[in-house]
Amino acid sequence: MPRVSREQTEQNVQTITEVAARLFREHGLDGIGVADLMAAAGLTHGGFYRHFDSKEALAATACRSAYDGAVGRWTARVTRSADASAARVALVEAYLSDAARASPGLSCPTAALAVDVARTPAGSAVRDAFCDGNAALMDILAALQGTGDGARDRREALGDFSTMVGALILARATRGHPVSDEFLAAGRERLLPGRRPAASSRAAPTRRAKRRQPPSPRRVGR
Repeated sequence: MPRVSREQTEQNVQTITEVAARLFREHGLDGIGVADLMAAAGLTHGGFYRHFDSKEALAATACRSAYDGAVGRWTARVTRSADASAARVALVEAYLSDAARASPGLSCPTAALAVDVARTPAGSAVRDAFCDGNAALMDILAALQGTGDGARDRREALGDFSTMVGALILARATRGHPVSDEFLAAGRERLLPGRRPAASSRAAPTRRAKRRQPPSPRRVGR
């Protein structure tokens, strides 16, 4: 059997990591096995352990890769914005968008993996990668708050991100129901009060249920 070159080995590791970063976000850490991950990467199942010690080791590496991508996207949006306020708007609108809801495998790993990571033991490699990734995103978001107080900037960033993640998780969980659009719209309105959303991102109005009037009391003859 021909030996695989070092360059090919590195390429295989990168391919497996990128595929895993996407598929773990789409299916969850326990929702897809090694065989399917390797097949999606175009590699044999038997070759997995030449590259990673375990599925957990891959999950940690894939999680870090996913956050590297998220940090890169956030940084690009900040760079393209005119100022810190515009950058914050750009981050919120992109996060709470129809596209982000529809594409968990290509968007923020926090909303996609939070529930799974909560089930991992404290100090696990996956949880460490998750916490480090969130810290990097918080640094970006805190720098946009502009309160002049570092501690307050961090608190504001944590509040913003909690709302963003929660709204996106709920919107995905209810996708196909009118309330899904409402979750996205409510998150944007809470974070960006007074800002009119783009037409494609507005939540469809829901009809208010007609209140039933209580029945008129019957007169009972004496």
